[in-house]
Amino acid sequence: MIVRAAAMRDARQMTDILNEVIAIGGTTAYEDPLSPSYFEKLITSDDPKVFLHVVETEDGIQGLQWVEPFDPPDAHIGGIATFAKPGTAKKGIGTALFETTHKASMIAAYKVLSAKIRADNTGGLAYYGKMGFTDHSILEGEPLKDGTPIDRIIKRLSL
Repeated sequence: MIVRAAAMRDARQMTDILNEVIAIGGTTAYEDPLSPSYFEKLITSDDPKVFLHVVETEDGIQGLQWVEPFDPPDAHIGGIATFAKPGTAKKGIGTALFETTHKASMIAAYKVLSAKIRADNTGGLAYYGKMGFTDHSILEGEPLKDGTPIDRIIKRLSL
């Protein structure tokens, strides 16, 4: 397993992973499929506070994690997102990604990392908890595309 910075050649595989997660439903705030251009923008960003890492094995990209300035923009808070190829849970992908992301976040001078996780995403909540994130706040009843309200848990990690 190799963790490295994402490259343009990875955009299609990353898109396929995220779109598969979206199609399964229930574990991401994304509801509509994305195109490779979404990741290409992150990869080519000249902002030193934006970075994207992948885990690669002989079977290709198995997971991805990125950080970008939190929304609303705050120079000291990085918003983090993590996705693993379905069926790869508990294989160390998230932990390997976070080791690299944590170091990059320190270099980028972030003070805090923030993750916004659907309340029904028990795997995501457990993952960020395992990485040391703690509950910060709850955004109650944010509607999905179909109008279904779902809480979002904000977890934060001080660096």
